[in-house]
Amino acid sequence: MGEVRQAPGSGTRLVGMWKVCNVLMSLFFALAAYVQINDPDAGLWMVGYGVPAVLCAGIGWKPQVTETLPWRRVADLHVMTSAAAAAALGWALREEPVTHILQQEQGREFSGLMLTLVWLLLCRHSGRAPVGMLRVSTAAAITVFPLVAWLYYHINKELRVNWPSHCKTAI
Repeated sequence: MGEVRQAPGSGTRLVGMWKVCNVLMSLFFALAAYVQINDPDAGLWMVGYGVPAVLCAGIGWKPQVTETLPWRRVADLHVMTSAAAAAALGWALREEPVTHILQQEQGREFSGLMLTLVWLLLCRHSGRAPVGMLRVSTAAAITVFPLVAWLYYHINKELRVNWPSHCKTAI
């Protein structure tokens, strides 16, 4: 009584979609880490994107990894660090009149931090129970957004005219 029945195979399909989203986000975070190579503070940002890339790859391989102590500790530390850095950048952006956040380097950094933060929070405890439609739908929407945005900015070079040179030359 009160039990929600799923269509046969829907749980397997949702887990498959969850794994695909994490593999795609792992690739996105790895690409984001790579393009930091010529940034003045490259090491910081490469770690900032590299850690979520590895964590997502783990979920893509074995979704239950989120329930292991090492995964949780690394993810929690990264979430706390990203939240602190995002708060500092958000405060700095609040002080400046910014109309197009992705046109400012601090805005792009803030957006990247928020993406890693939200993604890792979405992944938290995802291996504890079967992933549901809400988590997978949210993951799919979040996965599509940065890939489409990156492609859009890559195709429309005029949007990057005012970016610093280190932001234009990696890819």
